[in-house]
Amino acid sequence: MGDTTLNRHPRKALTTKFVESIKIKGKYFDGHGLFLRVTPKGTKQWVQRITINRKRTEIGLGSANVIPLSMARKNALENYISAKSGQNPLAHRNRLKNHISFQELAKRVHEIHRKGWRNEKHAAQFISTLKTYVFPFIGTTAIHLIETTDILKCLYPIWNVKHETAKRVKQRISLVMKHAIAEGLRPDNPTLNAEYALPKVFREPRRMRSLPYFEVSECIDAIKNSNAEQITKLAIEFLILTASRSGEVRNAEWSQISFSTGEDLFTANEVLWVRPASIMKAKTEHIVPLNKRCLEILRAAYKFKNEETDLIFRSKRNKILSDMTLSKLVKSLGYQVDVHGFRTSFKTWCQEQTNASREVSEAALAHTIKDKAEAAYARSNLLEKRKTLMDDWSSFLELDKSIVRKLHA
Repeated sequence: MGDTTLNRHPRKALTTKFVESIKIKGKYFDGHGLFLRVTPKGTKQWVQRITINRKRTEIGLGSANVIPLSMARKNALENYISAKSGQNPLAHRNRLKNHISFQELAKRVHEIHRKGWRNEKHAAQFISTLKTYVFPFIGTTAIHLIETTDILKCLYPIWNVKHETAKRVKQRISLVMKHAIAEGLRPDNPTLNAEYALPKVFREPRRMRSLPYFEVSECIDAIKNSNAEQITKLAIEFLILTASRSGEVRNAEWSQISFSTGEDLFTANEVLWVRPASIMKAKTEHIVPLNKRCLEILRAAYKFKNEETDLIFRSKRNKILSDMTLSKLVKSLGYQVDVHGFRTSFKTWCQEQTNASREVSEAALAHTIKDKAEAAYARSNLLEKRKTLMDDWSSFLELDKSIVRKLHA
């Protein structure tokens, strides 16, 4: 197939959606000489065709996978105006290339990606960690002069004492370097070589603190009787009843709740929570059968619903509840446990108080099968068996406390 050429003299003919989706080889023009070049292998590059000092010239403006359409247009317009006024934008750009600092490029990368990141906290952490751990060492250094030894100076002080933070800092430095390559500011990513000089760090896996399963119902009662926000109390109980991870509950939306045809929240007897891959640790959709008490919690949470968000358990500002909000409430009531630890309580109860197979309890916890051969044959989601198990778990939590103690004894 030959090149596809669209609209040679348009203004803002391209759209972000088109740029992301187009895979056909060709040149796709936008305005001020800017066009998107798509190679046979699908590589996408911004190029500007412009006349400089009466000579027709093509200027590379970076990879379309890194440079958004809005920035490509801005750069093209600046070059166009510069050339029209008799200047040489290519020479000017080459001069700037030799002076742009890591700090300048990092801030630009932050602005490019900020809106695409999942939450504001992640966006803020990106720039704040660079300000704390990187800018003091290489912030003012020209991007093309930075070497692996410079990056190691940033990482060595925190690699052992703040290992998780150090790994994120390394990833963020690498992202800035990838942009530098895409913009033609340097040919390589020196971060890639840093890993060979950094020591391996062994961390003893941290066990989540959990409650014995026979104390969970007392904890739920304490939560219900606390002075915490009602929506927070409902969220924690829902988390315990469904044996879910904190993020799965905090990101739960009304659109994920499924009813039979003709039913709604207030008429349904059986409800499914269809959790999308985006909120699951294993990145695969997971269906949770909701028992009677879960349905009651949803009905109570519906009183807090508004048009600003689809979140079931929303904060006062219509944002996702903080994981710390849930954890802080449990600990404030005297239970020195992790919210994630309620999953351990559920698993232990399954092992000691039920005849449920390991396969069913693991499916209830949304654990993936690690054995590839076994996973290839395990096509069932065990929904009916899980429904029975979760009904039994809810019934156990509602038992009289004296009966629970006798069962344990």
